[in-house]
Amino acid sequence: MEIPVEYAWIIPLVIPFIVGLLVGVIVKRAAKLILVLVALIIFLGAVGYTQLPTINGILAKALVYLPLIKKEAGTLSNILPYSSATFLIGLAIGIWKG
Repeated sequence: MEIPVEYAWIIPLVIPFIVGLLVGVIVKRAAKLILVLVALIIFLGAVGYTQLPTINGILAKALVYLPLIKKEAGTLSNILPYSSATFLIGLAIGIWKG
């Protein structure tokens, strides 16, 4: 099956837009989940069920895990078409409506 020439220009616009929509929805839902988890940890720490970590403990863990995250994110950032205007529009709509 061959795409007609008069419609072929739409494909490079639609695919980054759809990817942007999906990434936007994922980012919004992940942010909501992280916010709920942080609120839960703070609540559990306030009522005494768990100990809240100290700033030094958080920094020590960050120094361990952030280089690993940066290494993985470097390869993942090449997958997303983040320089495309249609991707950014789809990302904004996905975050807003998602």
